Amino acid sequence: MNSTGTLVFLWTPWSLFLSLLAVFGMAGLCLIAWRRSGYRLAVGLLESLRLAIVVLAALMFNQPEWIETFAPEEKPAIVVCWDDSPSMETRDIIPAKPAGRQAGADQDVSPERISAARQGSRSEPTLGQPLQTRREAIGPLIEETSWDRLRGRNRVVIEPLSASHASTDNRSRRSDLYEPLVRAVEKYPHLQAVVLVSDGDWNAGRPPVEAAVRLRELAIPVFTVPVGSPTRLPDVELLSLEVPTFAVVGKSVRVGWTLESSLPRETLATVTFRSSAGDEVRKEIRIAPMGRSSDWLAWKPREIGDLTLTLTVPPQPGELLTENNRRTAPISIREEKLRVLVVESAPRWEYRYLRNALSRDPGVDVSCLLLHPGLSKQGGGNRDYIKHFPEGLEELAVFDVVFLGDVGLGEGQLTAQQCRWLKGLVEHQASGLVFMPGIEGRQFSLLDTELDELYPVVLDAAQPSGWGSRSPQHFELTELGRRSLLTRLADTPEENLEVWEGLPGFQWYAPVVRARAGSEVLAVHQDAANQYGWLPLLATRTLGAGKGLFMGTDGAWRWRKGVEDKYHYRFWGQVVRWMAYQRNMAKGETMRLYYSPDQPQLQQTVTFRANVMQPGGAPLEQGEVTARVVAPSGQARTLRFESSATESAGDDWGAYFGRYTSKEPGEHRLTLGCKQTGATLETKFFVQGVDAERIGRPARPEVLEEISRVSQGQVLAPGRWEEMVELLAQQPPPPRAVRRVQWWSHPLLVGLLVTLLGLFWIARKMVGMI
Repeated sequence: MNSTGTLVFLWTPWSLFLSLLAVFGMAGLCLIAWRRSGYRLAVGLLESLRLAIVVLAALMFNQPEWIETFAPEEKPAIVVCWDDSPSMETRDIIPAKPAGRQAGADQDVSPERISAARQGSRSEPTLGQPLQTRREAIGPLIEETSWDRLRGRNRVVIEPLSASHASTDNRSRRSDLYEPLVRAVEKYPHLQAVVLVSDGDWNAGRPPVEAAVRLRELAIPVFTVPVGSPTRLPDVELLSLEVPTFAVVGKSVRVGWTLESSLPRETLATVTFRSSAGDEVRKEIRIAPMGRSSDWLAWKPREIGDLTLTLTVPPQPGELLTENNRRTAPISIREEKLRVLVVESAPRWEYRYLRNALSRDPGVDVSCLLLHPGLSKQGGGNRDYIKHFPEGLEELAVFDVVFLGDVGLGEGQLTAQQCRWLKGLVEHQASGLVFMPGIEGRQFSLLDTELDELYPVVLDAAQPSGWGSRSPQHFELTELGRRSLLTRLADTPEENLEVWEGLPGFQWYAPVVRARAGSEVLAVHQDAANQYGWLPLLATRTLGAGKGLFMGTDGAWRWRKGVEDKYHYRFWGQVVRWMAYQRNMAKGETMRLYYSPDQPQLQQTVTFRANVMQPGGAPLEQGEVTARVVAPSGQARTLRFESSATESAGDDWGAYFGRYTSKEPGEHRLTLGCKQTGATLETKFFVQGVDAERIGRPARPEVLEEISRVSQGQVLAPGRWEEMVELLAQQPPPPRAVRRVQWWSHPLLVGLLVTLLGLFWIARKMVGMI
């Protein structure tokens, strides 16, 4: 680096006049004093020292400074940052006719051009008209040859915005306009200007105007090139495809989706659903104009294995963007064998038909236990019965769902220890517990145990035997119940509501007062109400990892009237599978993993819960459990699980938990491992949602205009890049580095002055003037 130095004085007319007056006045006084001494040599030297001190003070009074200028040996840099985010693949640019020397490269992509093209009937974009992507429109700007004219005096650097980020995967990258501008200043010390080519759709990092303020302080202008239509073109976008983590072969699966339309009118479309196994389902839907609409269809898988589901929306009249009309999602199809325990006292009709329904279900392995007070010993009559309640955590932990009929706490019934085990089974192992009270009112005693926390409703202690009626009473679904998979007895919402209204009525119901806070009510009594509202008869409640369900009547067996097993079997089959769903998300020989929510959304925290057993089947206490999560972009993160035993006192169920927040939609791979047992479990989970960086979003030229205005740059059009190069060529070079040394306040000069004053005082004493 070359440097030049110059000595300058920051004088004013008054400071110069006073300095000269002081110097010449002191010179006269020194001459008079020397003459009076008879021109003695010692006195002459003393007076010369006095004059030198005054001259030095006069010089300092006029503020002398040494200014050294450093000229960089490198050429000043011009950085061209171009947007390579997924939104730049939006096809909303109307190609302009070639013109001039740049016939093959010029593109009129200004917002005015897009607006005019929409308004004019001749240039209105129509389906089939060739459009360019934003990335294609800026093609000439990112070619090295386009900037050859500047290379004689500048260093031109062309780099994408992603160059300032650790990840370069399109699935995870978002548009951060702040970081590239700041990094350019740090990376290129002799920066002259920045050219920012983007659609302005920033969705990550700090506001880019903050970077513009910083560049303005450094006198570095930012020239922005906005590209893309500032208004959304006619488009139908498939935002999400909602499928469960796994499904059972031969059982219907609900597949939902959400569409967003910018079309000005309602349209009819036939969506096509396909699975990688070759299944295909079509459904005609209505697409609402200028908004979102949701729908679903039912699909019954026929094969076991990991499948990919695809939903496609056909292009609509007037739609210009068709790249976002298709979505895929993974699903695992399995065979099932759910373990169910039914505990009852007297074998009432509800119990008998429930046992028959579960024993005839090929996906359920049912075990029954009768605690009948009149029996000499517990158990039952055939192979479905067990002789006693499970005698430990290991035996109880095999059950996915437990039904508690009209049983309670006491001799010949359940014990407080067994109630505590049942609560732990739900809370720590994601099992389900179904409460089915009866006319004996024995379940009131359960409210004095730890199961009280799981009970979804409040019972009336003044009426323990419940309420009976000679005439049939009926359920009425709540708004939540109409949407729930648990209460779906038909394929469409309208048919389902009609089925529930036509079900045979019940003639007894439990003495319910109200639902507890935090419970979800799916169905209420059609006629009975109190000061709290309609009486809840079907309600659910979540505790830890599992769920509890309250069925407030014993008349569901009557649903068989006229239709045999159609609704009765379907309802209880759905109850078992709904309550065991989380528990069976992923399981191995000694490990089980489940998570909530089961369909996590983007940026939503997922709570993973794991049950780890020793090889002998006993729960592992205080183990080291970790999970490695790999996002769709390939980025990996390791989670260290904590023991659930630290959260609440009680039995150790080998339960551990960890939390994860995903920043990417799509399929994530998870590997669970335990150091003590050496066991591993691999699974996948799918994060729903729409990435913030996606194709089809309108451009935001106002963001780029603000950056240029604040940094004192200009807004340029990509089709006129020759003018852009000429404008950059006229930019003044960056200011040279300057180092200023203020001698007038420098400590060395101050020290010299003090030293001279000391010598002058000593010299006066030596010559006898003091």
